[in-house]
Amino acid sequence: MNNSHPEEFVLLGFADRPWLELPLFAILLITYPMAMVGNMAIILVSKLDARLHSPMYFFLAHLSFLDMCYTTSIVPQMLLNLGSAKKTISYVGCAAQLYFFHTMGGTECLLLAVMSFDRYMAICKPLLYILIMNPRICILMVSTVWLTGITYAASEATATLQLPLCGLNKLDHLLCEIPVLIKAACGEKAANELTLSVVCIFMLAVPLCLILASYACIGHAVFKIKSSEGRKKAFGTCSSHLIVVFLFYGPGISMYLQPPSSISRDQPKFMALFYGVVTPVLNPFIYTLRNKEVKGALGNLVRAIFASK
Repeated sequence: MNNSHPEEFVLLGFADRPWLELPLFAILLITYPMAMVGNMAIILVSKLDARLHSPMYFFLAHLSFLDMCYTTSIVPQMLLNLGSAKKTISYVGCAAQLYFFHTMGGTECLLLAVMSFDRYMAICKPLLYILIMNPRICILMVSTVWLTGITYAASEATATLQLPLCGLNKLDHLLCEIPVLIKAACGEKAANELTLSVVCIFMLAVPLCLILASYACIGHAVFKIKSSEGRKKAFGTCSSHLIVVFLFYGPGISMYLQPPSSISRDQPKFMALFYGVVTPVLNPFIYTLRNKEVKGALGNLVRAIFASK
């Protein structure tokens, strides 16, 4: 380690509001297993139920896997931070968390855009859907999404870790995150702020625009359907995805499309809690409560488990 990089960071978290730590610790301790079980259930039914062997559920299984990885990259560290007096993370641990957390975040941004394209093809181009969205193309799309997410995280995290910290080892956060590290750095960092903003436009704003364009076309096609039952079914398959999109993109845009120097003190902490608690827990409920096929598959899985016992 050179002199500008400490051997460990002190994560201040909610040190100025210690009364928050115990309730947050209890919430995380309850919601983390819920998120893991809910997303694992969606992955299992997507693999085991033959009725769910379609591109839509193939992408949904990858989204559930991403949510599991996403929440695992931050919640255990938060639990350690909130539940103990020692609130430190090693420099190597911080770097690993930085790469892992942003890989999952970048990949999920792009995967949600791919899922909206799948819905666009299914509703607006039904005759071409089976031809275009074949298993080979689906695997290629998911592989491209993962590779792009890894490339984004590797480039941004590496550039951020090169910034000098001038001996500072205190981060006013619950975890290691790029905007917080840029804000804590000393010296010239305008280039890093500009690069982060430009990259985030491509990773956040462009996919969001593609999603909105896809759903504009879907809405236009749905209103042309004459039967009310057909319209209801089409809206049902898309509404779950739209809710997840707004839950994910809303906070992300407010956090990453502004310069790190202008981010308020508590904003990164509450965003981390939102992505660590709210999104991974809600996603399985959103997709199961609003989807008869997934509810039926889950019911069959539960009955099979009890029958085997």
